[in-house]
Amino acid sequence: MRTALLQSSGRPGSTVENLKVLDEAVGRAAAAGAGLLVAPEMFLTGYAIGDDIARLAEPADGDCADAVAESATRHGLAIAYGYPERAGGTVYNSAQLISADGTRLANYRKTHLFGCFERDHFTPGDQQVVQAELDGVRVGILICYDVEFPENVRAHALAGTDLLIVPTAQMHPFQFVAESMIPVRAFENQMYVAYVNRVGREGEFEFVGLSTLAGPDGVARARAGRAEELVLADVDPVLLGACREENPYLQDRRPGLYGSLI
Repeated sequence: MRTALLQSSGRPGSTVENLKVLDEAVGRAAAAGAGLLVAPEMFLTGYAIGDDIARLAEPADGDCADAVAESATRHGLAIAYGYPERAGGTVYNSAQLISADGTRLANYRKTHLFGCFERDHFTPGDQQVVQAELDGVRVGILICYDVEFPENVRAHALAGTDLLIVPTAQMHPFQFVAESMIPVRAFENQMYVAYVNRVGREGEFEFVGLSTLAGPDGVARARAGRAEELVLADVDPVLLGACREENPYLQDRRPGLYGSLI
């Protein structure tokens, strides 16, 4: 499955403009043969927008979700995107996956909030593993800081995730996560990891780009630079199967020794 990574911060504060940016990128990805496009964390609204987060937050089945579904259907590919989700009086930092026929396949709420900014504006989710089937690929979702906890990614590995999509807002000086940690996470858990970042300065944050799709062999199949960019790479089930046969990490685990970790 060809996967497109949209590295962009869009137009912070404007869902209308961000939906336009997303639709244009989806069109380019579809023309390049992609079956899935992944956009960054909080793409629909912007990340560093303060109290506008609560103002712009929508339900998972809100107007913005309908607009994304229409774009997915019109261009014929699945879309994953980050957004602030309102559920009653609670706001979550969420990511949603919508299929090429406009069906809402999965919605994940970030479980590990980073720093005072996120803890001031969001409630953490409580479901560690969220998955959906997409063109024969089992897709899982985490958001940014979540992937830095090895327990989260290992839980996905044990649940059979083939492609872990990670909308992110990775900022300076933590670029080593994109450069080094993501390929290691993919290798040690025998999966593809699509890590899709914002880029440029936004409020007090400087996002570093460097979006990557890492394979189960630890090799980056695609890596963006530090500007707005759309990069594509393939998720290959044949390679995934071969790597899982050759790499014994998951088979050689001794869970009985790990009880003290929790």
